[in-house]
Amino acid sequence: MLDQDRVAMLQARTPLRHVLVPQWPREQKELPQVELEVRWVRFSTLNHRTRAEQHRESHLAGQPDLFTADPLGPAAQDAQYRILTGQEGFKALKEDLKDRGQQDPAIITAEGVLINGNRRAAALRSLYQDDDWLKARYVQCLVLPDDAQPDELVDLEAELQIARDFKQDYSWINEAFLIEELYDREGKNFERVAQRMHSDSTRVQNLHEKLQQVHQLVDLAKGARLHVDFTDNESAFAELARHIRNKPPGEADSVRAAYFLGTLANVEYRKLRHLQRADAAELIQREIEQDPALKPVLDAAQSAPAPGPGGDLLDDLLGDDPPSQPLNKLLGLVAAQRSNESLKLGNGEKIPAHQVLSSLRSAITAVANEAEDEAADQSAAKAPIIQANKVINGLKRIRKVLPKARAQAEWDEHAFALKLVEIERLLDEVEGRQA
Repeated sequence: MLDQDRVAMLQARTPLRHVLVPQWPREQKELPQVELEVRWVRFSTLNHRTRAEQHRESHLAGQPDLFTADPLGPAAQDAQYRILTGQEGFKALKEDLKDRGQQDPAIITAEGVLINGNRRAAALRSLYQDDDWLKARYVQCLVLPDDAQPDELVDLEAELQIARDFKQDYSWINEAFLIEELYDREGKNFERVAQRMHSDSTRVQNLHEKLQQVHQLVDLAKGARLHVDFTDNESAFAELARHIRNKPPGEADSVRAAYFLGTLANVEYRKLRHLQRADAAELIQREIEQDPALKPVLDAAQSAPAPGPGGDLLDDLLGDDPPSQPLNKLLGLVAAQRSNESLKLGNGEKIPAHQVLSSLRSAITAVANEAEDEAADQSAAKAPIIQANKVINGLKRIRKVLPKARAQAEWDEHAFALKLVEIERLLDEVEGRQA
């Protein structure tokens, strides 16, 4: 429900002009522009540009409903302001506003909530109240109708998101959050989401699938790690999602566990791609068992108490955890541990989590290197057969086109005969190496 006092205040303002906003989904696309005090407008807590950061703030505050209980209240607004002022490039944005002023108006709801222009409004507020720059006291805003619906606001955000001036504000995870909401709203139809995003369905689906993998790892972490912590791991989640898409559950679980553990241990994604194989988890497990620094950690994971009523989250996310593959239990133990904490071993000894992660990085990297060498050996063994098949196919094409070629006036039979002699010589050499 709208705050009618704020609505009335906005309606009483005399518009400076009306501005065409092509992205507004209604037929009437001209919106009134007004000038408002920068401390009066409210930041949007529904904007997907900061969704991952909001999860972090809610977790740190111990308030899951921090941004939903009272979105316009001081707690939510102060938290949103901290997020906006802490984003990369905020200082540069302030300097640009100070040099050139506000070039484009923000867009607000009928009660003054910023739908677009949150970062610019935060920068102006910081210039005004923190830097005492009086010229930043006011912000130019376009006002949406008072009957604007939530779905229309999401559609507007999606339209603005595709524009170059706005898209830079999005991390891939926050863009994926927007796609996820549209996907649920549009009947789980990627084609319709792609139309909304002015994108192609493959890209939209890829972003959605990457986010599902992040969801799973964040769930496993049980608060120790949040979505925003994996913003820099897009390539790893992209390769993981692509690889497991049509794989049998067993292989998908194995590769996922390897990627998750490798991501937590900060293994380069270029190394992890060599673990896209059904026995990835088993290979890592063997390496860990042979490592004196990691074996006690593996034992501690295996001896962890059985889950209580309701099942094991790992079983739900990663599939069944057979005795021959305890890597999932290790993953659960490591994921739920912050890097500044310590893991307790079976003998009561404690080992710093960052030390465990460092050892895991070395172990997983070693396994990936061995897998890469093995793949190279297999490739070398198959190379002659592959090349022979290419030669056979080439000869078949020659046989097919030869009659037509010989019928041409410029045909050179002598040159062709020389090529046949060269082919026969090479065959003799190949046979000689095989003898």
